[in-house]
Amino acid sequence: MHYDVIVIGGGHAGIEAAWAAARTGASVALITMDYQAIGRMSCNPAIGGVGKGQMVREIDALGGLMGLAADRAGIQFRMLNRRKGPAVWAPRAQADRNLYPRVVQELLSRERNITIIEGVVESLEADPPRADKALPRITAVRLVDGRRLATQAVVVTTGTFLRGLMHCGEKQACGGRIGEQAATGLSASLQALGITLGRLKTGTPPRVHRDSVDYSATEVQPGDQDPTPFSFMTDTITQPQVCCWITYTNPQVHEQIRANIHRAPMYSGQIRSSGPRYCPSIEDKVVRFADKSFHQVFLEPEGYDDERIYCNGISTSLPIDVQEKLVHGIRGLERVRILQHGYAVEYDFVPTHQTTAGLRCKLVAGLFLAGQINGTSGYEEAAGQGLVAGVNAVRWLRGEEPFTLGREQAYIGVMIDDLITRPPTEPYRMFTSRAEYRLRLRGDNADQRLTPMGRQLGLVDEQRWQRFTHKREQLAMIRRYCHQASWQGMPLSAWLRRPQADVEEFSRAVSEAAGVSVPREYLWQVLMEAKYDGYLARQDRQVDRMRRLETMILPATVDYSAISELRSEAREQLHRVAPRTLGQASRITGITPADIMVLWIKLRGGKAALPPVASTGASTE
Repeated sequence: MHYDVIVIGGGHAGIEAAWAAARTGASVALITMDYQAIGRMSCNPAIGGVGKGQMVREIDALGGLMGLAADRAGIQFRMLNRRKGPAVWAPRAQADRNLYPRVVQELLSRERNITIIEGVVESLEADPPRADKALPRITAVRLVDGRRLATQAVVVTTGTFLRGLMHCGEKQACGGRIGEQAATGLSASLQALGITLGRLKTGTPPRVHRDSVDYSATEVQPGDQDPTPFSFMTDTITQPQVCCWITYTNPQVHEQIRANIHRAPMYSGQIRSSGPRYCPSIEDKVVRFADKSFHQVFLEPEGYDDERIYCNGISTSLPIDVQEKLVHGIRGLERVRILQHGYAVEYDFVPTHQTTAGLRCKLVAGLFLAGQINGTSGYEEAAGQGLVAGVNAVRWLRGEEPFTLGREQAYIGVMIDDLITRPPTEPYRMFTSRAEYRLRLRGDNADQRLTPMGRQLGLVDEQRWQRFTHKREQLAMIRRYCHQASWQGMPLSAWLRRPQADVEEFSRAVSEAAGVSVPREYLWQVLMEAKYDGYLARQDRQVDRMRRLETMILPATVDYSAISELRSEAREQLHRVAPRTLGQASRITGITPADIMVLWIKLRGGKAALPPVASTGASTE
């Protein structure tokens, strides 16, 4: 059987890759070990958060699935950072861990171009390089049971399953997550194709029975009264919301951890790979932040009818006997029944100096990589990469230019540019602080930024497009009105910039003076544009300057070792990453402005005109 694109892995990257490739007209096979595991939430059943929530809205704006699934499976919705500026407002939803994969599977079943195949991939087959083809070229995927699926494009989205090894104290077991086997043959196949692999580590906390928690000893954390959906296709969230709760560790718990730190795999030497610095285990927190007497623990239900409570904040791989004392030492958890103990997982990944900005492997023609195999952490990061990789697998087959997103266009673009120019040595996690243009990359305007691109790519259907164009017309009408009307004795456009201007008063001005009623979210977006107009104009100038660097193409044949004016570190890093443009080169770790000046002069044939000064820009392949 032949497929245009084969996606390996049914996690969040694989879902979006298969969906995107199929929406563009390709025949797609999605290979998963277990159909019921498609869309499974291995760790916390939650979607969104700071930086991540904005990325989910971007995935949705491009025509992806994650936002739709989160809206249907969410059981508590909260907009984070409301007390801060709108650039860092971030939607987050606790989801029902059983309902979410069912929703995803139902959405995938609607796409006739997707065939789901249960099986374990043993190897990738590729034609060896020939004189006219410098790279081996993908020809098929071989399964453990002997089946051979022919293809010219493969997207690998294996998550934590590549030679996955789970740790709980001194105990070790092969597996990508608890109760599921690891994928072992594929790693050897990738290495046989000349790809270098590394190892990373992630972890998960204990789960406790919901009926054994003393909630009276905790702080209640309700959801928002008026929940904000992730998808631009969702009008309102109608399902009931549940509460979460907060409790804290204490000095006694910390002392228990310190007394047993030698039994923690990360400290005993049993685990040698790097874990996520921004989402550390509780043993890491106690060691790294020794001056803190407590850490927050969020008690989050895993579903409406699920008996499990996820103990967010105490991820651990300490032995079971230590975990029992640790958990029972926390206020409100003294008598809980632990249903699943925490554990760590080590897994293979592909260091991203081997990958282009279109998520194509530089060493094998037709091979694309997305998700944790690229060194990231999190469902949202994986989904964003999956969409880009799925689109680009099809574009590569058709001989089209790769689809890439700039840092000024999307958080997805920031993430991929970070991965390519600064290959991760620890699991990468998205934060708003990583985006220098975050005031422009708000969640509310993701559709205005990206839906036209999704339409051009073939991802956005007619229903979404009509909804988008109606909103765009409404926004244009409001902006025109603001430049024509007055309110409280001054031009409305000037009034909007006043500190006391709010969306309620703005709504009253529009409805009374213009005689029209428009959705609150549209008014809020125009209000934010007005308040931050000066800052946005400044960012526009920065973007324009950086775009000049992005137009300076670095030839693929350039020999950096022969440029004696470059420092030895710069020559090594430039050779390793092989940047496509001068802008991309400027963002590589270890590259200085002086190095960029040297390259600029070389590109200009020795003319020492100063390059434009800018902080960042778009990534190109």
